[in-house]
Amino acid sequence: MSWLSYTKALNRALADALADDPSVCLLGEDIGAGLAGPTLGLQKRFGASRVVDTPLSEQGFTGVAVGAALAGLRPVIEFQIPALLFLVFEQLVNQAHKFSLMTGGQASVPLTCLVPGSGSRDGWAGQHSDHPYGLFAHMGVKTVVPATPTDAYGLLRSAIADPDPVVVFAPAAALGVRDDVTGPLPVIPLGRARVHRPGTDVTVVAVGHLVHEALALATELAEDGVSVEVFDPRTLYPFDWEALGASLEKTGRLVVIDDSNRSCGIGAEILATAAEQYRLTAPPRRITRPDGAVLPFARELDRALQPGRDQLRHAVHAVLKH
Repeated sequence: MSWLSYTKALNRALADALADDPSVCLLGEDIGAGLAGPTLGLQKRFGASRVVDTPLSEQGFTGVAVGAALAGLRPVIEFQIPALLFLVFEQLVNQAHKFSLMTGGQASVPLTCLVPGSGSRDGWAGQHSDHPYGLFAHMGVKTVVPATPTDAYGLLRSAIADPDPVVVFAPAAALGVRDDVTGPLPVIPLGRARVHRPGTDVTVVAVGHLVHEALALATELAEDGVSVEVFDPRTLYPFDWEALGASLEKTGRLVVIDDSNRSCGIGAEILATAAEQYRLTAPPRRITRPDGAVLPFARELDRALQPGRDQLRHAVHAVLKH
């Protein structure tokens, strides 16, 4: 038995991918020193030609990575701050994502973007605390948000092996999570959800680190006889609608908790699709950041804008009244 941290799981996934496939390479700022954690020790092990410290120019090294992917490599870019994705959104969505579609599959861009520490971190304030996974899912880019170390390893391995661009968001609030690992870590296919806890009364769809809040609440409510199914999509695009449908066939009630802004968010998409396609016995609820939320520097205000367990408890009780 060994305890595996989330960051170490990402590090192991990158190391195993580099060892297994000579076409894999890493690019990013300060990755030689491993300042963000996932690339620690990899430059020393695999060399500076495969683990490349880049200048402070996201648009520059993203362009290099797209070209390298078109030429047959499998680049992984580490973005230390989620808002840096806004700088390269056009390159990833309008260029890398569309090459395969616009060439009828003659060209592919096997590029992975890894965002360790996405979302809020204490004192990182408005320009460093976004969780923009919904933007990429909206555009049809493969989008992954692992909640646990085991899933972080398995989904990152699949992302690197995928022929298309994939963005992997590692939530800051999940980085301290540890898994008890007793054997080899599995590779997890993209597009398959995970039910962390089965239940019969209500389905709670939780994204990323909020899975752990949902599990804690499910344990608490079980003492009152409420059976909560905790559903982790893991991949937001493509979404595992079949698995969600199977869950809702059992429970008929749906609550979504999602750490991104309310308007046009992934929570709204899950609710809309569930209402269109599945049997619901109560109006569904979603818990998100407020519309247009910009997280402030002050810790108390930061926490006040984020979805949490108290809001989730209220939403679960609301759908159970029907």
